[in-house]
Amino acid sequence: MKTKAITKLRDKLSRNESVHGLWVTLESASITDIAVALGLDWVVIDAEHGHLDWKEINEHIRAALRSDTVVLVRLAERNTSLTKRVLDMGADGIVVPWVETVEQVQEALLDCHYPPEGRRGIGGERATVWGQCMAEHTAEANEHVLVVPLIESVGAIPHVAAMCEVDGIDLFYFGPADFSSSSGSRGQWEGPGVAQSIIELKETILASGKHCGLMATGVEDLVARHEQGFRMLGLGSDCGFLFRGLHQSLQALNCDRSPATSLDPADGRAVRLPLPCRPEHIQPDREEVITSLSQGKVIEIQSGVTMTAMVGEFNSARNLTTGIVTIEPEAFLDCHTHPCSESITVLEGEAEVTVEGRVYRLGPLDNIVVPRWLPHAVCNSSSGKQTRIHVAFPMSVPEREMVSRSFTRTEMPADSIGVSGLEHVTRFQSAKRTFGVGPGAEFIDYFNAELIPGLEMSGGFGRFQPGGRLPAHLHDFDESICIVDGAASCLVEGTHYSLTNCDTAMVPRGRVHYFINESSTSMDMIWVYAGPMPVRIEIDSTFALKQNELRSDENE
Repeated sequence: MKTKAITKLRDKLSRNESVHGLWVTLESASITDIAVALGLDWVVIDAEHGHLDWKEINEHIRAALRSDTVVLVRLAERNTSLTKRVLDMGADGIVVPWVETVEQVQEALLDCHYPPEGRRGIGGERATVWGQCMAEHTAEANEHVLVVPLIESVGAIPHVAAMCEVDGIDLFYFGPADFSSSSGSRGQWEGPGVAQSIIELKETILASGKHCGLMATGVEDLVARHEQGFRMLGLGSDCGFLFRGLHQSLQALNCDRSPATSLDPADGRAVRLPLPCRPEHIQPDREEVITSLSQGKVIEIQSGVTMTAMVGEFNSARNLTTGIVTIEPEAFLDCHTHPCSESITVLEGEAEVTVEGRVYRLGPLDNIVVPRWLPHAVCNSSSGKQTRIHVAFPMSVPEREMVSRSFTRTEMPADSIGVSGLEHVTRFQSAKRTFGVGPGAEFIDYFNAELIPGLEMSGGFGRFQPGGRLPAHLHDFDESICIVDGAASCLVEGTHYSLTNCDTAMVPRGRVHYFINESSTSMDMIWVYAGPMPVRIEIDSTFALKQNELRSDENE
């Protein structure tokens, strides 16, 4: 324990000065050595997440010996044995994860204090200079040891004021990402309402005479957090700084990209980081078109079955048609084929889809994709309720051919996902969700060429929580986006659209756009691309927010 370093840090806080530090997650003790060389006030060695072992934790602590840099260890959990070990190694204190109650704070203090105030055992390790300074260390350790509760769940909110009354706690730290997850916004740094909750808790902590901090997301955020009154400021993490530097260099060479979102091999959906401008080879030649149900082209397909075309040749779409089909009670669409694949997503009611005699019963947001030339029929078996489905075809003007031959009828299991190499079924309740595409958004891939080899289009479902959005982007093909629940804002190169109740946007190839949920409830969409894989190219957001010169020239 470095009592002078701890005292210096506390003195700075008492003068309302900020103390700056680094979050350490990587193995090399040289990282902590660099932090010491730069005169950082503190480092936190993260032993909760990642792969640091005891030898590596020990080396990081050793790198800060006889310096003014305070070393804290974030434990994997509040645990007496773990606490004893890191303090015996010479750490200046601990960061305790997921603290929600006064009792948990008190237990952590007991772990860090020698008797009679606590239950820390006396060891002959570095903290006592291998037993040579046992009396000196034990006499001052209880007074100086730092115990930092980590507030990272909504469960802590009602108890923070009481935690501040516990003697022996100088500092609290916030974990916005876990805080967001516990509030229902998993995957976001600060989900809806989380930023305000943290600010309010910060005020409670400051009013008690204590201090608090968090990790800054960048230079601008660092300055803003200081102005807000946070004083234990995390400049970033070691791997974060490494990524930041690499991205900046790659951006200068216009070859930056984001890593794959899983440990699987990179696939066709890898997304490059935002380009500063639109690629020369993807220049738009058409305007976007927003179509409401009342504006769609209505087609009577068969008695009791009508389709309202939302995207297609009639509004300049290329290689793509989407629409809303309404099937009256007990109505049916006779067996037929298409020279292209077809996607069917149930929006309301239930649909009975039969493919070569194989019968699938689908409920809301279930999807089935039928490849080209495969005979299929659709029926609403309800006697009193309409069925509404969203359909998509990778053709500007879909064609169909009626099939007269009969098939042996086979009821497929309720959890069937289709037949390999033929139809593909996605059951909404059990479908794999993808996060990380955009803050506050989750997606389901219904179909693409990876799921169904040879497929000509791709598409799926997206749910946006309040505040959820996508980054500004464009595609090398046309796109249809139908808002099936809630309300969405769509920004396309300087134009703002509000969509709801199956309003559908046809965004042509090359147009920079993004969707955001600015409402207080969730928003759902069905998206379809006129391309076999859901590839997007992210562009600087200014292209979506203001009309650019190319668009102005087109309108002249």
